[in-house]
Amino acid sequence: KAEIIAAVANNRDPKALLICNGYKDEEFIDLALHATKLGSKVVLVIEMPGELDLIIERAKLLDVTPTLGIRVKLSSKAGGHWDSSGGDRSKFGLDASQIVEVIDKLKKKGMLQHLTMLHYHIGSQVSDIRKIRNALQEACRFYVDLAADGAPMGILNIGGGLAVDYDGSHTNFASSSNYSMQEYATDVVEVVMETTDEHNIPHPMIVSESGRSTVAQHSILLFNVLDVRRFEPQSIPSEVQGDSNQMLINLMEARNTLTPRNYQEIYHDAVYYRDELRSMFLHGDASIRDRAQGEDIFWHIIRRIANLIQDLKYIPDELEGLEREIADVYYCNFSLFQSVPDSWAVDQLFPIMPIHRLTENPTRQGVLADITCDSDGKIDRFIGMHDVKKILPLHELNDEEYYLGIFLVGAYQETLGDMHNLLGTTNVIHIRLDDKGEAAVVRETPGDSVKEVLSYVEYKPTEMMRKIKARADRSLKTGKLTETARNAVVSAFRCGLEGYTYFEK
Repeated sequence: KAEIIAAVANNRDPKALLICNGYKDEEFIDLALHATKLGSKVVLVIEMPGELDLIIERAKLLDVTPTLGIRVKLSSKAGGHWDSSGGDRSKFGLDASQIVEVIDKLKKKGMLQHLTMLHYHIGSQVSDIRKIRNALQEACRFYVDLAADGAPMGILNIGGGLAVDYDGSHTNFASSSNYSMQEYATDVVEVVMETTDEHNIPHPMIVSESGRSTVAQHSILLFNVLDVRRFEPQSIPSEVQGDSNQMLINLMEARNTLTPRNYQEIYHDAVYYRDELRSMFLHGDASIRDRAQGEDIFWHIIRRIANLIQDLKYIPDELEGLEREIADVYYCNFSLFQSVPDSWAVDQLFPIMPIHRLTENPTRQGVLADITCDSDGKIDRFIGMHDVKKILPLHELNDEEYYLGIFLVGAYQETLGDMHNLLGTTNVIHIRLDDKGEAAVVRETPGDSVKEVLSYVEYKPTEMMRKIKARADRSLKTGKLTETARNAVVSAFRCGLEGYTYFEK
């Protein structure tokens, strides 16, 4: 409801489509129908079987002729993280049987002429062009059959899915795409033309909802590095005293005998001696200075082994992640969960690099940690030429500020971290049980209103309301609205701004 109000208030193009998908309550449908009265080209997409009756009821009550669409639930699936957007158990859409019921009901009500759009959506970031073609071919079969059954149709809404090549590999990897924008457009038009021409159906208007590819590039997250932690000793002694802890003596011997031939054996020895020293410390048989010196020698050995194996063709499995174990941790001034939630939630890869000192060779290898108190608040997967890298080349910190950028974060990150789809906080009810086990409501805290949520994302509800009233007044002057209808439109949007952002009865 917040989205439809923002769209109606800010849309100045009378030809622009306002496509309403998702769950719809009575208030949402009323807002869409009032927007139709104001001259917007609104298409109410039927996503659930029960929505049609409610749309028909509200349209009759408000004396508005609705424009309808159907979202089809395809069997084709996209693969990847958003694979569940398609298939038999997808969240939204009607299956073939439910579509037939809708068509029959529209015919019975004499409203089939209002069905103009077929819509589908198989997921976000569809990296393989073959998946896109397969889904489109299936959708086109539904489209031509609906047209053949008497629906006027005219619009094919192919949903989203147009992928962004985050890692630059031009492959079907989850963070890439194996097609260009031109190939995508060519394939879509080709499939639609072939199917409709075969059945002598007029070519439809093709509508895309590819939000990710439209907005991913528009936003960059910039932040400074606050500190760095290194897993390497500042210095270690050339030798240890003869009366030192035996584990220190053993660690130093391992360090002195390390060669390219025995690195795996030395690694096993070093881990064993380090763990034994920690156990001795735990039982009071080693001092904190013993432990500190032992840790320094251990990390010195590990770093030397990492340098020895970095160019080897075969690396033992137990040493595969060694480069990440010794990587520096750069503590950065941002919150992963607020600003880059997809990195945490779905392992999305984003391009990350310093934004200055670009003429200097980066001499350190690091991972990033944010300033939250959550251990998941880190980034340790990065774009690589051939595979996902576990470390990022970075510069040595100096006395100046060091800034990094995370790129292509314009899609979803801000609203996922804040209020995705402009859905605010929910109502909260505090309940207390007394000594007898009886429950009582002690406090109710209302959730965000639409007006509050819009203001959080820098819309001005007062200004939007002024624009809607101005549109209603123009419609009144031109005779499109009566005085009563004008007042009803304004009242509906004003009540919508004051209302709850979630489903209401």
